[in-house]
Amino acid sequence: MSPPETTSAVAPGAVDVRPVVAIIAMAAVFGVLQGLTYPLFALLLERQGVGATVIGLNAAMMPLGLIAAAPFVPDAARRIGARRLAVLACLLLAAALLVMGASEVLWVWFIGRFLLGIGINAIYVVSETWLNLMIPRAQRGRWLALYATMLGAGFAAGPALLLATGIDGFAPFFVAIVFALVTAGLIVAAHDRLPRFHIEHGMTLFAFMPLAPLLLAAVAAAAAFDQAVLTFLPLYTLAFGASETAAKLAITALALGNVLLQMPIGWLADRVSRKAATLTCTFATVAGAALLPAVAEPGPWLWLLVFLWGGFAYGTYTVALVELGDRFTGSTLLAGNAAFAMMWGMAGLVGPTASGIAIDAIGPNGLPLVVAIAFAALSLAYWYRRPPLDRAPSLP
Repeated sequence: MSPPETTSAVAPGAVDVRPVVAIIAMAAVFGVLQGLTYPLFALLLERQGVGATVIGLNAAMMPLGLIAAAPFVPDAARRIGARRLAVLACLLLAAALLVMGASEVLWVWFIGRFLLGIGINAIYVVSETWLNLMIPRAQRGRWLALYATMLGAGFAAGPALLLATGIDGFAPFFVAIVFALVTAGLIVAAHDRLPRFHIEHGMTLFAFMPLAPLLLAAVAAAAAFDQAVLTFLPLYTLAFGASETAAKLAITALALGNVLLQMPIGWLADRVSRKAATLTCTFATVAGAALLPAVAEPGPWLWLLVFLWGGFAYGTYTVALVELGDRFTGSTLLAGNAAFAMMWGMAGLVGPTASGIAIDAIGPNGLPLVVAIAFAALSLAYWYRRPPLDRAPSLP
């Protein structure tokens, strides 16, 4: 008989707060690192005279790293241990940032961002698997919402930190490296309380995918929204007469919605069915897309709508992550989190592409149209989902 897949010091129905808080703190620190590097790379490449197409291709290397690494992360976690894998991923991030900060050679930056995607994938998969293993079902919505909140808050704080460091010299890279090492330190500090994986034979990512197609579709919709709206919302507001400052405020409102609404959505997911919570998020996102053209001119109504729009769209991912923990455990849960990461990377490439095509075809309102179609399709799929699909077997 195979040994148990996971062990945890948490009693049924209880939360061992210390390691959970450590992982959530790690998410906040890691979010700052990501939020700092996204604008940093774009600004530095633009300063070097690199065209927009090449900047976009360079940015695409990170989701490509996510996609490429996803099938291998579950097996790596089983072979060398999840904690060791997460620490190695942090060290990979630090090394990639060190090399990128020391070089202005473009092909080095392409390789560096690909490696960043690999490291980010491993950290997300392991941390989200740990949380789902440590948190009981009745409290899973609130705790995972707190995780999403802190990750989003860190991501939003990254650009503000970049204002303090500036983009000149090695200083911003040094700060990013420090955050990568602090993330590793938090993992090491909590190592004795984190679940251990003891798996001889495990579920693979591709074997998992038929088990939860709707969860993967929810992740894809959230990822497509994330990348498409972050890319085109500033341009959308500019097309309706906004200043550059107002365009930035739209992104700020979107980020605040992600940060402030995840906890209420997590609370809702713990109070009603996961299906009802998902439908609340998807219906609200469709409604937001439908109303956006009516309030497109800069002002309080636009900021409020974008705030709610972002919160509910990102909430779709939060509830999907909660349901993943409800339905699966052990190697199936690990493979599921890897599938989530791969789907996020793939949809993150498709979303901006589809939105760009729609905008070229019909104008700025192509953006809300693409979002509305994606989330309306997801709403219909969830609405007609049969109860037997709410449960799927996990590997013993």
